[in-house]
Amino acid sequence: MNRGDLSNEQWERIAKLLPPEKPKTGRPANEHRPIVNGILWILRTGAPWRDLPERYGSWSTVASRFYRWRSQGIWDRVLAELQADGDQQGALDWEIHYLDGSVIRVHQHAAGAKKVPRRPKRSDAAAVG
Repeated sequence: MNRGDLSNEQWERIAKLLPPEKPKTGRPANEHRPIVNGILWILRTGAPWRDLPERYGSWSTVASRFYRWRSQGIWDRVLAELQADGDQQGALDWEIHYLDGSVIRVHQHAAGAKKVPRRPKRSDAAAVG
């Protein structure tokens, strides 16, 4: 296990929330655990998908699984279940909220620069007169 990968206990908590690895029809999927660890590596490092280490599998497989599960609502369900478990155990403090502002983009014209009135140009005065 590499640093940052899910421990056995963590994996057991989320493995049951993921779709089955062996679908009823079609080709069996790659194991979920290295895929999830690869997704977590991308989220932790902020690296592009193509820079994913080979130990997690093909970057395209990891990326497609991430996006497919996102569109199917798998990640929302995993988060809701883990929050419910944590709340039931009393491990969550709902009075504390965090917002990471590093991902909120502002339009360049709304970035808080002081507005300075535009001075008329000589060409403007000539056009009026």
